[in-house]
Amino acid sequence: MTTRVLLADDETLLRDALAALLALEPTLDVVAVAASGPEALALARRQRPDVALLDLQMPGLDGIAVAEELRTLVPGCASVILTSHGRPGYLKSALSAGVRGFLPKTVAGSVLVSVIATVASGGRYVDPQLAAEAIGAGDSPLTPREADVLGLAAEGSPVDEIAARAALSPGTVRNYLSSAVSKLGAANRHEAVHRARERGWI
Repeated sequence: MTTRVLLADDETLLRDALAALLALEPTLDVVAVAASGPEALALARRQRPDVALLDLQMPGLDGIAVAEELRTLVPGCASVILTSHGRPGYLKSALSAGVRGFLPKTVAGSVLVSVIATVASGGRYVDPQLAAEAIGAGDSPLTPREADVLGLAAEGSPVDEIAARAALSPGTVRNYLSSAVSKLGAANRHEAVHRARERGWI
């Protein structure tokens, strides 16, 4: 039986190489190739793939957001995240979104083919090293609101602009930023952003 695969990655060279690699497998059929999150969802709705192989960071919607949407749009489709950003927080978010496979882009082609078969038959696969790092890193100490505000601060926006975008008062934004800086043991908000990003918490 052939497994129908949707492939989504915004890097053209990598996307084409992956499509060519998977096309060599007699058990796989690449039915759709997308360059962005919204395009992946549109193609999934039309093609009804068995497995969606998703890049983590894509324009429009990231791989985790696409995987979450696919649970409703195409319930029979298993999502696999293939990423060069294997940070612990991303892995936890992906698993919460129902992702069935999570592996780095450095993985061997034979492992990728095996993982596609595993998730298509109802199993799960998480790269062992990424899993160990996620366990070692622990959970994010930030509340969802602190993470949101810190994420907005990551863009370098001033407090007034963050307040307007988050529908909060400037004083509340300062309190959230101060709390995030303190929880992360950082000297300032720039260092807090860096630490949270390193762990995939924002």
